Formats: sequence, C-alpha cells, structure tokens
Amino acid sequence: MARYSAFLGRPVEVQYRAGDICLPASGTFVADSGRSIFLEQHYEQCGQQKNFRWEIPYPCIVRVGEVEPLCASEPAAKPAEPLDIRSDASEPLQANAAHASAGASLLPLPRGPETA
Repeated sequence: MARYSAFLGRPVEVQYRAGDICLPASGTFVADSGRSIFLEQHYEQCGQQKNFRWEIPYPCIVRVGEVEPLCASEPAAKPAEPLDIRSDASEPLQANAAHASAGASLLPLPRGPETA
C-alpha cells in the first residue's frame, strides 16, 4: 500500500538518508510505488527545458513535508504535517564530520633527518 499517496501532484520537500548523512530533496511528488517515492523537477538549461526525476526508497526516507507555493497570487493551502517514520526517534539525523569522512583524517608526518 502506498504510504505517501496524499502528496501526489504537490510540491514537497523530502529529507532522506544516503549512507551516514541526510540529504534534502525538493520537487513535485509524481508517484508512489509502495516501495519508493518519485520526485520530479523541471528546469531550463542552455535554453532547453529539462526535467530531473529521482527515486527514493521507503527505507531511506526520514521526513516528507509539503512546501508552500512560491507565487503570492496562488491561495496558500495549509501545508500537511511532515511525516516522520524513523523507527528510533533518538537516532541522530546527521552524522558528524568525523564519521562522514569514513575515518580519514590528516595526521602530522614525522620529519626525517635533514640532509644537506
């Protein structure tokens, strides 16, 4: 069953997990397969209309929320409450920089004997 079908056709902002970090994504919610959601963005590049569509699997989704329309002439609908489906609410949303770098760090190199 599709969990997020209420957002179909609406502009949304999604926060999703990619490895140890959380990333934001925004676009129009175009599909819900029951296993993944699909967002789409339309943009212009070099004078040509392009679109970008991506899939976010359910297990990676941290939060989905509706975005208010940018145009002031459109009536502002009350945005839906963001859905938070994390299994462990105490889990941190973002990894700190030390963990995000996968343990890589700069260590001072010992200076060898100088030869003249």
